[in-house]
Amino acid sequence: MGGVPQTDPSRPRRRRRPLRWAAGFLVLVAVAGYFVVQRASNDNGGVPYCTVSADGKSGAKGSGQFGEMSPEQASNAAVIAAVGVSKGMPDRAVTIALATAMQESALRNLDHGDRDSLGLFQQRPSQGWGTPEQIMDPVYAAGIFYDRLAEVKGYSRLPLTVAAQKVQLSGFPQAYAKHEPEATVLTAAFTGAGRLTCTGPAPVRAGDPAKVRAELTRLLGKNPLYTLPAAGAGAGGGAGGGDGAAAGSEVTLVAKAGGGEAAARTGQVLAQWAVAGSRELGITRVSYGAGSWVAGKDGDRWRERSAAAAGNGAADPAAAAPGQVRIFVRG
Repeated sequence: MGGVPQTDPSRPRRRRRPLRWAAGFLVLVAVAGYFVVQRASNDNGGVPYCTVSADGKSGAKGSGQFGEMSPEQASNAAVIAAVGVSKGMPDRAVTIALATAMQESALRNLDHGDRDSLGLFQQRPSQGWGTPEQIMDPVYAAGIFYDRLAEVKGYSRLPLTVAAQKVQLSGFPQAYAKHEPEATVLTAAFTGAGRLTCTGPAPVRAGDPAKVRAELTRLLGKNPLYTLPAAGAGAGGGAGGGDGAAAGSEVTLVAKAGGGEAAARTGQVLAQWAVAGSRELGITRVSYGAGSWVAGKDGDRWRERSAAAAGNGAADPAAAAPGQVRIFVRG
């Protein structure tokens, strides 16, 4: 047949392929460099992000497992965990709830979904989950998820996929399984020995202590283990922290006597919630137990007090006494 002579198509592809690989590699390097620069400049307005460890250690070489998420995702995860703890649900329930929300919404409070599905758990008003306004409230959404999970007989002994499916009635029940490892790490950070840390610039606008108190009151619900003293009755009288944290108002939670491990679990999750929501709420410092987190400074870890300082509260005017969660809001 006549026409344009046939050529071997493999030759030009072989010559161009190394160039494509090189170009692709350069793009990856550029993207990686961008994120390195952004993270390195967090104190000067870089992109904020949060990390999670199961053992409380920091850095990629720590022995714990680590995850990474946006402040929005971290805040939503903290709400889910705090609601579960306030309801007295065990860690297994918190893990199931977190894995479910990770699958359904990637821990984002979505205003859309399949048919009329909404929110963190993609709950449907038409299926009796509540009004759209209620479902878009993370505290309500998490609460009704736990209420229905509690109705599942023996849920804590079931595989996570089975327990989640009995609540969600999803078309893809096995999809929950892939989130169980990360959800377990998150649970340890919120209720156990782990830590959530958020890196980014310190808030530049004043926060609202009344809003922080209102959110804590909603999260605590009917939890009898902690009290929220009246405004102005905090332990530090609005101490700035003495280490660069902006002076402002303080919100302090106090554990009731005899709360034991349950009270400690509540304090842990509320402290981590405050860190997760620091940018939105204008929180500059959170002190709990033997450590503290400061926005915009040492943001990649919780700083532990030395043994000497731990025995002398006066060494750090913003340190938390046993049974306290101290939250400092920028004034």
